[in-house]
Amino acid sequence: MPRLLSAILLTLVLPSGASFAQDRAISNIAGDVYRFQNQFHNSIFVITDDGVVVTDPINAEAALWLRSEIGKLTEKPITHLIYSHSHADHASGGAAFGEVADVIAHKNAPDRIDGITPTLRVEDATIIETGGKTIELTPLGPGHGDDLMAMVVRPENVSFVVDAVAAKRLPFRDFANANVDDWTNQVRIVEALDFEILAGGHGPLGDKADVTDGRIYLEELREQVLSGLKSGKSVDELASSITMDEYKDWASYEQWIELNVRGMARHLIDIGAAE
Repeated sequence: MPRLLSAILLTLVLPSGASFAQDRAISNIAGDVYRFQNQFHNSIFVITDDGVVVTDPINAEAALWLRSEIGKLTEKPITHLIYSHSHADHASGGAAFGEVADVIAHKNAPDRIDGITPTLRVEDATIIETGGKTIELTPLGPGHGDDLMAMVVRPENVSFVVDAVAAKRLPFRDFANANVDDWTNQVRIVEALDFEILAGGHGPLGDKADVTDGRIYLEELREQVLSGLKSGKSVDELASSITMDEYKDWASYEQWIELNVRGMARHLIDIGAAE
């Protein structure tokens, strides 16, 4: 099987009026690891000897569809639900998976995630062994939220990383409610993990080099914004002059580059770095 199999395996067929049908699909990543794409969000699931491990439900309709499609691939039950973090655009709708014995989330996740109560809370690096698969969970510390975990599935060596970094895609908007230095450290933790394939919560499949590129982007953005602030430029001036041209081919560049600059400037001003 090719290292990155991008062909769509399953196609949704819905009654007329369901305009989002073409934006929902399942593809095989490697071995028994599959990616579920729902419009602009992705999650993964793993078919093991004992059952199926699912991750972020995304929303109730998406999870219900995914549950049905998993049933076409295997008769095995869903045994584990693992949340990357608790943000609603990734973590809503878990009840659509039905009764799941093992529900796993970061220790900082809310008591209930859209009505679902975790049965295991992860504080430190944790290994889950199930049905011939090893799933390594690594809390990423504060940054993009404070309950984010990275996941690596073995033997396929596929990582599932949400929001902290994505392959060839700018960080979301203006780093709202985040310390960007902490966010960069989350990327460094992902960079130190051992994996071959990056399956992000957004964007295309990638690899370790894409994580490194994401960290370098944040560091270069910080350096340019800090230099501009120290030279006396206003945030508006920086937002119009810092273009990070080498990243123009990344997804969401046109929409988010100015917001990235403004968010970085806000962070550096808040921590007093420009004084």
